[in-house]
Amino acid sequence: MATDVVRVAVTGAAGQVAYAMLGRLASGEIFGPRTKVILQLLEIPQALPNLEGVAMELDDCGFTTLQDVVCTDDPNRAFKDVNYALLVGSFPRKQGMERKDLLGINGKIFVGQGKALAANAAKDVRILVVGNPCNTNCLVAYNNGRDIPVERWTAMTRLDHNRARSALAKKAGVGNEAITQVTIWGNHSNTQYPDFTNAKINGRPATEVITDRNWLESTFVSQIQNRGAAVIKARGSSSALSAANGALDHVKGWLHPTPPGDWVSVATVSKGEYGVPIGLAFGYPCRGDGKGNFTIVEGLKHDIFGQQKIQATLKELEEERDAVKEMLNP
Repeated sequence: MATDVVRVAVTGAAGQVAYAMLGRLASGEIFGPRTKVILQLLEIPQALPNLEGVAMELDDCGFTTLQDVVCTDDPNRAFKDVNYALLVGSFPRKQGMERKDLLGINGKIFVGQGKALAANAAKDVRILVVGNPCNTNCLVAYNNGRDIPVERWTAMTRLDHNRARSALAKKAGVGNEAITQVTIWGNHSNTQYPDFTNAKINGRPATEVITDRNWLESTFVSQIQNRGAAVIKARGSSSALSAANGALDHVKGWLHPTPPGDWVSVATVSKGEYGVPIGLAFGYPCRGDGKGNFTIVEGLKHDIFGQQKIQATLKELEEERDAVKEMLNP
């Protein structure tokens, strides 16, 4: 017997990332076998026929935990009473397009979504921005949805976190579970800093287990920063499966406490931690309490290499903020 109903909004719901996510959201994997799920799916008008096909497939899965599927092009309807909003949809970067143009187009989308969330979502809503550039899309959305507490707004660095764990595990010849205390600092872009200096492998500092510092500084960092491009080159399409998985891991991080002695990577709105300007959506090490709250892990130290990397990603985020400044603080 179900004891609960949870409403989950997913934007860009006819896209590849959502397609790799929706069955798992509906199945009971995320919210458990005793919780009914209502999926509220948002798309642009021209993608609604495709979305209806996805809804047909969700019906055909016969999930006992799926109560209803709503397909709409109206953000007010999609966000009505939702407990979780996964903002997957964003305008993709086209050939020859400057990053500034991309920021501007997406900024306008996330102005509207921020306002619609603040006006319609449930009082306990938790928001994850997946659509890129996700940190700055999150910045725009929360500035336009200020009725929702600032700590509820997050952007996804969990995919990068998972990539970093896997790469360190492969190099060390251990299972992924042996890797803890990995952090993705800064932007979900190729300036991010995958921090190996604070990471642990079977409880030992990663730099003691993997003694090839040159591999760590050049090969490892570059691989994580550019992994998305490498997947596109190999697959001919973006990393939808692993992005969807990262987003769902992030949601699980709200629902279940972070294991003792570990943390996860979350882009959350800075209150000045680690010298990051207040208000930037910045990737940090965080711990979840299992009640929907992430807290930044403070007190970590960085060597000169790490400090330089964090400054580079911070500079990029400040430039992105300046490019969308007319959309902030309405």
